[in-house]
Amino acid sequence: MTRLRPHILLPVALLAGLAGVLATGRAADDKKAAAARPALTVTTERPATARLPLRLNANGNVAAWQEAVIGSESNGLRLREVRVNVGDVVRKGQVLAVFDADVVNADLAQARAALQEAEANAAAAQSDAQRARALQSSGAMSAQEVTRYITAERTAGARVAAARATLSQQQLRLKYTQVVAPDSGIVSSRNATVGAVTAAGTELFRMIRQGRLEWRAEVTAAELPRMKPGLKAQVKAASGVTVAGKVRTVAPTVDPQSRIALVYVDLPPSLAPDAPLKAGMFAGGQFELGASNALTVPNQAIAVRDGFAYVFRLNADNRVSQVKVSTGRRLGDRVEVTAGLPLDALVVVGGAGFLNDGDLVRPVAPAPAPAAPVAAR
Repeated sequence: MTRLRPHILLPVALLAGLAGVLATGRAADDKKAAAARPALTVTTERPATARLPLRLNANGNVAAWQEAVIGSESNGLRLREVRVNVGDVVRKGQVLAVFDADVVNADLAQARAALQEAEANAAAAQSDAQRARALQSSGAMSAQEVTRYITAERTAGARVAAARATLSQQQLRLKYTQVVAPDSGIVSSRNATVGAVTAAGTELFRMIRQGRLEWRAEVTAAELPRMKPGLKAQVKAASGVTVAGKVRTVAPTVDPQSRIALVYVDLPPSLAPDAPLKAGMFAGGQFELGASNALTVPNQAIAVRDGFAYVFRLNADNRVSQVKVSTGRRLGDRVEVTAGLPLDALVVVGGAGFLNDGDLVRPVAPAPAPAAPVAAR
């Protein structure tokens, strides 16, 4: 094998070292150029002050405004007919059920006959009493006999009054054989069964008066002073439909166990069977407490990481700083920033979700909004 001489090996080693140094310098220059290159093109915007509505969220049960209990006023009569069922819409005075009236009609006829008999006896007693009064001054009849005739007249009159009272009672019994609705509304429950013999006071139906419902919202004791009668509320049904309501009254007491107070919100009456809210539902809603000024940024400017909200502030050297903020209310595409952001800060909007703290960016002006089309004449 041929060996290279030492005076030849030395220049070769120098050339190799020089090439390595040049390659290292070139890599460093490439790295600096890459580091100075902007990471992303972004749009920026300053926070704006907007007037946002104040709302208070709450949950509660939907209940009937008033639930009427319709019972039986007849005693010992057989239920012959039931004309309504659960969910039916009824009007005031509508017949809901009918009892068998044969026994009542017989008693009514007997009461009428007794009244006629009492009136006939009263007429005879009145004639006798009038003759006795005429003969009292002549002395043809003793005072004892005159008193007896006058007493008989009064007794007959009392029997007529008693007979009339009995007749009125039987007429009421006949009236009670028909169960009528005390008000317009929706039948919420039915216990009436055809053929059943019920006692007086037995519950036959329950009815939601006028179809009116109320939302019994639960609020804490700290939130209670903000609740006033007349406040507007929005109640959201399970189907997603929102129903407008108004605060009728606030409970005067707070539950000592849960420290929760009830706020009664009147809902618009609805007799339709497909109404979005039903009695017994659990629903959420909001109370509208007015409006206040707030510092807002676009929704795109908020980056949520590890459960916290951040914005990226653009510095003078076109690098961004990650700033932790606290958010609040939302209105459309604007988000309220309650803490952590100065009013004069320039925040990144477009592309904020792809940035890291210290990135170099290239800010550009946001694209103008498209003009509304002009209708052709």
